[in-house]
Amino acid sequence: MLQLIEVTDSEGRIVAARWLAQAEGVHRQLRPQLMPNYSDQMLRVFAGGGRMLVAVDDGVVLGLAIWRVLEKTFSRSELYIDDLVSDAGHRSAGVGKALLGWCERHARALGCTQLTLDSGTPRLKAHKFYFREGLQITSFHFVKTLED
Repeated sequence: MLQLIEVTDSEGRIVAARWLAQAEGVHRQLRPQLMPNYSDQMLRVFAGGGRMLVAVDDGVVLGLAIWRVLEKTFSRSELYIDDLVSDAGHRSAGVGKALLGWCERHARALGCTQLTLDSGTPRLKAHKFYFREGLQITSFHFVKTLED
């Protein structure tokens, strides 16, 4: 049975270190550019407001969400999802839906006005999933790379 486990508390402290370590392989499926020392990078993400939720079944991490609450002039308070990923071998099995649903419920409980995320333009299957779950494209996201 799928369980959703918060790896961090509301202050960004790791409260479930076992799951942080086990999440790395799934997380790298989405973000292969993550630093070699995963736990150190994630500590910096958590210190900057990021939080982690994992989806676990039978002791195995099947997916994760990295999220944060942002206060903005446009949306007021939004729950922004940095990363939402299901293990490649378990896609279309309800893992992403469970994680996204938890994030939406949590955003509502926190009084957020929006649930937001960015998704790379080539990720058409992810976009289909987001549309099915009620998300809409409302703007363009512009980036200027600052490193060589």
